[in-house]
Amino acid sequence: MAMETSLESPAPVRQIANAIAGWVDRLGAVWVEGQVAQVSRRPGMATVFMTLRDAVADISVTVTCSRTLFDSLNPPVVEGASIVVNAKPSYYANRGTISLYAREIRMVGLGELLARLERRRQLLAAEGLFAPELKRSLPFLPGTVGLVTAPNSAAERDVLDNAKRRWPAVTFEVAYAAMQGPRSAAEVIEAVERLDRNAAVDVIIVARGGGSVEDLLPFSDEALIRAVHAVRTPVISAIGHEPDQPLLDLVADVRASTPTDAAKLVVPDVVEELRGVTHARDRVRSALAGWVRREQAGLDALRSRPALADPRSLLDARLDEVDRLRDRARRTLGHSLDRAADDVGHQRARARALSPLATLQRGYAVLQDADGHVVTSIDGVAPDQQVSVRVADGRIHATTTSTEEIHAEEG
Repeated sequence: MAMETSLESPAPVRQIANAIAGWVDRLGAVWVEGQVAQVSRRPGMATVFMTLRDAVADISVTVTCSRTLFDSLNPPVVEGASIVVNAKPSYYANRGTISLYAREIRMVGLGELLARLERRRQLLAAEGLFAPELKRSLPFLPGTVGLVTAPNSAAERDVLDNAKRRWPAVTFEVAYAAMQGPRSAAEVIEAVERLDRNAAVDVIIVARGGGSVEDLLPFSDEALIRAVHAVRTPVISAIGHEPDQPLLDLVADVRASTPTDAAKLVVPDVVEELRGVTHARDRVRSALAGWVRREQAGLDALRSRPALADPRSLLDARLDEVDRLRDRARRTLGHSLDRAADDVGHQRARARALSPLATLQRGYAVLQDADGHVVTSIDGVAPDQQVSVRVADGRIHATTTSTEEIHAEEG
């Protein structure tokens, strides 16, 4: 029922807001279809907030539901999914906003498909197939690049042309496969495994141009994900455009946003590498020239020292010192020889004084019997015995006639 208002008798804001709330409340529960644009699960709250957007017009509405209902959905609701909700509209007069409180949520069309993909992603992630530590580094300059793509496709031309433009000597081993349709996943698996068995292939690119979610479904196939996870050769996923993200992007070692980006990732730019080599060579040359300059400066400093500039000056300075040391050595040796000669004379005189010959020269003689034994007592000889007398200058042979004992006191 229309409200009675006029310029003279306007209705206050609260009356209008309450009237709108009453009209919305009389609408009752409705079924609403839309695409989930945003999901907000605030910690500690029992309510989940979603933004439901119209598929055609740029119109959206807030949807709330209990956390219990949201968590019970299988597959779960993700952003981008299309859903149908049975909800009770409510108008909040204080904020002037309308929201829908969902009592039931069902997946429809693409939304259900996206939900299944999300559930598959969660299961494979739980198995560790997407773990970052499993990612392998790409070779700096692969000998042969494996390419899995559709024959005569734009993706093939993008990868080959851009890669050869960056590095003209690059070699490709192309394995063709259907990149769309029911046979796509099986053919891509067979192509990837064939390239992986080729020892010459150092990296594999799986490339396809953009498309709808349905077109890219083969690249979220569980068998393909497990096959890529099992290969030993690094894999680059170049499927679709930047917003597209099939599950192959998550299991691959490197994700390229486009096939052109894959070509940039797989080989270096020869121009940049030549520039780097030139820069490195200039740095080495500069470093070597600097080292030579420093060494030359050191040599010049050494050569400028007086001892190296004129080595004879060092000899001249030491010549007088050598003469003094030589004279000193001669004097020292002369004194040592004189002292040694005097010592030898003293020792010789002592030896001569102790010699038996010296005793004989003082008038003493040595008496020996016929056997040469020295006679020291009259008991050692008998009358008429042959004896010899040793004197200083010779020997006297004699015959004893008699002996006479001399007592000590007569000596």
